[in-house]
Amino acid sequence: MSTHSREYRLDGIYRQRQESFYMQRVKLTAGVISADQARAVASVSTRFGRGTLHLTTRGSIEIHWLEEADLPAVKRSLAAVGLTSRGACGGAVRGVTCASQGAVGFPAVEAMARRLHRHFTANPRFERFPKKFKIGVEADAASRRHLIQDAGLVLSASGEGGTHYDLYVAGGLGREPQPGFLFEAGVCENRVIPLIEAIACVYVAHTPAGKRLKHLTRTIGEAEFRRLVALEPSAAEELPPVSGLPEHLTPVAAARIVASVPLGELSSARLTDLADFAAQWSDGFLMVTANQDIAFHLSVESDSDEAVSALQRTGFSASQVTFRVCPGTHNCLAGLSPTRDIASTVIEAMGPTAQGLSWALSGCPNSCTQPQLADVGIVTTTLVKDESGERTTRFDLYRGNGQGFGTVVAKSLTLEELCHAVRAIG
Repeated sequence: MSTHSREYRLDGIYRQRQESFYMQRVKLTAGVISADQARAVASVSTRFGRGTLHLTTRGSIEIHWLEEADLPAVKRSLAAVGLTSRGACGGAVRGVTCASQGAVGFPAVEAMARRLHRHFTANPRFERFPKKFKIGVEADAASRRHLIQDAGLVLSASGEGGTHYDLYVAGGLGREPQPGFLFEAGVCENRVIPLIEAIACVYVAHTPAGKRLKHLTRTIGEAEFRRLVALEPSAAEELPPVSGLPEHLTPVAAARIVASVPLGELSSARLTDLADFAAQWSDGFLMVTANQDIAFHLSVESDSDEAVSALQRTGFSASQVTFRVCPGTHNCLAGLSPTRDIASTVIEAMGPTAQGLSWALSGCPNSCTQPQLADVGIVTTTLVKDESGERTTRFDLYRGNGQGFGTVVAKSLTLEELCHAVRAIG
């Protein structure tokens, strides 16, 4: 295995569980990708990988089964269509996400996400963090995903007086879930970037290696954290107003349709089909959603009924169980369970009530699928030796109530016990 594997992380590359293979994560601002870019991603997967793609809960696309010798060509192929993976992994500002793509305020949110992406991506000042730094911009607080970001923005006002955001900080999931707290309400859009810069500088200066911002605020307290941020020169800075043409790319959502991608797994051929659909029906843009599906905002001249029929003719359905999964032991070094297999078993155990809920399964305690934000979350916690000496996987079960994080209702379940709990939901 190459000694350069760790150096690849800032280019969005991780080693797979399988020896000599790599995963390339492609950053998509607010989950938006053009039809031409989607075709390019599909082509890279077919040419250099095995034609399989994984959609993530942060609105990015992962290309698996890449060999080290091909990584420079993969990077060039993506760059040729304006895609970058810089900072998609490692101690940098990750992809700027959005879970409220269908909201009325999404055009303003997408524009802000693009400014943030442009400012922080490949900026060497923000590639030396103790650990990852996540930013999310939401049109509303309904998804609660602003609570899991290092810097989470929620649109609070938009009009002649400009666009304003409530800024939440120091959130995160993983082994020590912590909801972000409201740092400042009603931040005008021209102060957002300087204020996040100030927060990032405090994070770098005061946090030990390997720790997230939530660790710092737990250690020094909210009051001291606020004091340190206020001392940063950019904390009170206001940039000049942004002028020019609108920056959002997707059509204003007169109608929105979603193509279900079961368990977030998509072949390159199927992504090409969706790119062709987007070119005809949604001004050439598609979106990776926080539930690992593909969404389209139909262009004004598109007939929604005809578009739904056209999508169905490609073999995609809009009616599937909402079930977020990570790659688990299928590909990920951190995985403790074969997530796609476990998810399929759990779905078979579901009754009608359970099928109407949102589900998320994480293959390890890192909680990349955000199980604490689902109606029902499952976290693979450990491997336990049974009486025969075999190692069996154990799961914690979470239930949400639509407010804050879900809570654990059962711990260290076997797969059989987990399925029994699923059947009990109905």
